[in-house]
Amino acid sequence: MSATQDGHALGAQAARLGTRSDRGAFGRLRGVLLVLFVYSIAGAVAVVASLALGRDPTSCDGWLGARGAAGLLLSLGLGVLLGAATILSTRALIQRFRWARALHLALRPAVHGAGDAGLWLVALASATGEELLFRGLLVPLAGVVTSSMVFGALHQVRGQARWGWMAWATVMGLLFGSVFAATGSLAGPLVAHAVINLHNLRFLRDNDPTPRRESLGGLLRRP
Repeated sequence: MSATQDGHALGAQAARLGTRSDRGAFGRLRGVLLVLFVYSIAGAVAVVASLALGRDPTSCDGWLGARGAAGLLLSLGLGVLLGAATILSTRALIQRFRWARALHLALRPAVHGAGDAGLWLVALASATGEELLFRGLLVPLAGVVTSSMVFGALHQVRGQARWGWMAWATVMGLLFGSVFAATGSLAGPLVAHAVINLHNLRFLRDNDPTPRRESLGGLLRRP
């Protein structure tokens, strides 16, 4: 997600490339294919690097000591809770805080008029690529905090929303990384990330938090 001329290195830029409505059908398809290509490369690099280091990018030694199916189910359960809590908190923050509304407005042009199919592809591709890279590869190497700081630093938009976007991404990185490190399974963070991306991309597209302005005594309303 990004403003019209901005985007973070992976996910925001992906939405800008893949879901812009002013490109025409061919342009939007080409943008989505480019997004899929970029995230496929990111995911492939993470997998190859992890395997070269003798690690499975989808699992680690969890803090809680869960193994096998227990770790998988625990990860999925926490991921579902994290996804639901994040989606609900996003709506509440936008209603209550100016910085959240500013961030929403900065990111919204990227998905204005985008179709559901494009949003699904961007959400799934970005979640998979980012989780394999930032959690699957970097968490075992650098730890939850460092990997989350890198994740946050790569989320960039220009203007007043920049620091809010970076802070939000860093917090989400800490949450995704903590679920992975605690349970030993990447399944939960991956599901949570994909669900959050999809719902928030659709929310960006379908909701304008700017108050409606009235003119001529309320006879004319401007969005």
